[in-house]
Amino acid sequence: MRISKKSTIFAVRMDFLEGLNPSQREAVTYTEGASLIVAGAGSGKTRVLTYRIAYLLSQGVPAGRIMALTFTNKAAREMKERIMKLSALSSQPSDYRYLCMGTFHSVCTRLIRPYADLLGFTRDFSIYDTTDTKSVLKAICKERGLDEKIYKPAAVYSRISMAKNNGISPDEYGLNSQLLREDREMRMYDLPAVYALYQARLKAANAMDFDDLLINMLRLLDSSPEVRERYQQQFQYILVDEYQDTNYIQFLLVKKLAEPQNNICVVGDDAQSIYSFRGADIRNILNFRQVYPQAKLFKLERNYRSTQNIVNAANSLIHKNLNQIEKTVYSEKEQGQPLTLQPYMDDRTEALGVATHIQKMRYKGYDSFAVLYRTNAQSRVIEGELRKLNIPYRIYGGTSFYQRKEIKDALGYFRLAVNGRDNEALLRIVGFPGRGIGETTMKKVAVNATEHHRSYLDVMRAPEETGLEVNAGTKKKMQTFAGLIDTFHEQSDTMDAYQFAETVLRVSGVTTALALDLTQEGIDRAQNVQELLNAIREFVTQRQNEGIDYTPITDFLSEVSLQTDQDENLEDTTERVTLMTVHAAKGLEFPVVFIVGMEENLFPSQFAVHPREIEEERRLLYVAITRAMEQCHLSFAKQRFRNGSFSFESPSRFLRDIDRQYFSAQQPAVSHQQPAVSNQPSVISRQPSFTTPVAPKTGPTTQLESEWKAGDRVSHRVFGIGTVNRVYRDEVTENDKIEIAFDTQGTKTLLLTHAKLERIEN
Repeated sequence: MRISKKSTIFAVRMDFLEGLNPSQREAVTYTEGASLIVAGAGSGKTRVLTYRIAYLLSQGVPAGRIMALTFTNKAAREMKERIMKLSALSSQPSDYRYLCMGTFHSVCTRLIRPYADLLGFTRDFSIYDTTDTKSVLKAICKERGLDEKIYKPAAVYSRISMAKNNGISPDEYGLNSQLLREDREMRMYDLPAVYALYQARLKAANAMDFDDLLINMLRLLDSSPEVRERYQQQFQYILVDEYQDTNYIQFLLVKKLAEPQNNICVVGDDAQSIYSFRGADIRNILNFRQVYPQAKLFKLERNYRSTQNIVNAANSLIHKNLNQIEKTVYSEKEQGQPLTLQPYMDDRTEALGVATHIQKMRYKGYDSFAVLYRTNAQSRVIEGELRKLNIPYRIYGGTSFYQRKEIKDALGYFRLAVNGRDNEALLRIVGFPGRGIGETTMKKVAVNATEHHRSYLDVMRAPEETGLEVNAGTKKKMQTFAGLIDTFHEQSDTMDAYQFAETVLRVSGVTTALALDLTQEGIDRAQNVQELLNAIREFVTQRQNEGIDYTPITDFLSEVSLQTDQDENLEDTTERVTLMTVHAAKGLEFPVVFIVGMEENLFPSQFAVHPREIEEERRLLYVAITRAMEQCHLSFAKQRFRNGSFSFESPSRFLRDIDRQYFSAQQPAVSHQQPAVSNQPSVISRQPSFTTPVAPKTGPTTQLESEWKAGDRVSHRVFGIGTVNRVYRDEVTENDKIEIAFDTQGTKTLLLTHAKLERIEN
């Protein structure tokens, strides 16, 4: 029987939806009108979002009509790759390359550039990252003679960013009594003026910071009805990932772009809203159906990541929060091991206990672990114990590739070439390679440029026009430098990104200067810059594969400047321990998770006072627990070394929120005096009193008959040659162990069955 074309399309479409469960499928196929998809931890949120886009494409919606907003570039890339594969299954493949998909900041950058002149910028405006921003703020505070101990760049930036995320301009800031009162408490009396000067400095440099990208996009939509109508008509379907992490400005942006059709689909989990310190407002997801009364609610409650015990324990914790969208996440995986709770005498003993536990599990074949903590400072003692046991680890959140000095220097040349008003880029590169233009000269240039409202490059190009007093030799050096940058500017419009980057680095002398440094550090820097060129070449090639013939350097700069801390590659987590804060762990998963420091005033933080803050801390622990796939181990210390001395600690109140039945039967019960400020429901615990923490029991108890004896000389493939001290049975762990004094590595205790020793004849 002949099958009609329509029937064939329907069959293929049904096939590609077959992998979805009923809740996911319902959320994917409801496409008209507003919808809220509440996706519990591990419920396949990204899967639903990508299938929904693929479904729209299969229904004939042009890719260019769809906007998908994410919070990391990594998430956008993964979604696009999945959509590409799903699109191939459809008999009506759409050109997915025209999807408007990316982070809020990258999409806003793309939409602003064609209309930048309406905002008083050129299309080639620079994007200042956090390092650039702090540099500008530091210079402003120094110029105004402000105390650097009070006006720390990070603190000033935090205040300004907070104001921007709430839509507060410099003028409005100076009239806001609450903000001014908070500033007085921090002795930052001059902050309104600093904010105003900072914005003026950005405008003069033809630059925007991250927050400005969102604010200026909103300004563009408000000030230009033509632009607003064009984008509203263009983007008929808007999807937002991680909606619980949106701030006020992002809420307004999405709302305005979605009008008047309101075909808006937001996906998120209020139980994982943990970024209020970045401006995220949980009310955006909690109140979504008040803003869109006709919105349909979908709940994805099946967890595909974790065992039943882990999911149920996390549920029992988060259900103690009052402000939430009710849902019950469940798992159909095996029951799994119960959670463990281990008390320790102090933080160093805790670190030793965790490291020892990891060592035992590595011998059993486990190779991927995460140790999660509330603050970065907690990693120090854990690192020390892991090093002692020669356990490889990685700290997530260190200096990323694009923040390394040599990479920032190279990017500085590219930035200045396309935007001659980018003073921060000029200050970074003018001295590398050395060209005889020193710090004293640049201070004169900076003062002169400010007085005459010119860019630094303008002054250096024609110092006589502004009366800059420099000698003839210095003048020639400045003009030579300016001429070099002007040449690069002309080439930036004629070469693709890779050709341009290679030319700039070679002609500027950067490549040669790096090659002449033959120290190991110099070799590493040269290799890093070569890797940058490789990245640019890959970027250009990828765009060519997508049908984009010409990729200017500005496109690559936009991509790089909007990298986030969650875009770092974490693919190589196997065979090592990953150390990170809970905030950094969101979105990740590990077979085995250790959550350390479960103490009052640490987790929850001592700064969490109000009920809404306590609820966010509880959500943070929920995130930590739900990172675990198979095992979750919690621990706390009775004493912790903080602020230069030991302090006595109480177990976290959150340990009482987790139902006792999900812990191992051998674990200590927890009870303590409730803190003064709490939003705990009264029906909490049927648990007995707290048992005193004890140090982990270790040590030999029984001599063991073995082929090895004290005095034997042995060789180990990692630790080298050593002498056996003793062989024994550890009755606490019931493991056979061998203690060896190695010639160069000190004394080590190894599991006898895994030691793999070779005898050396004396």
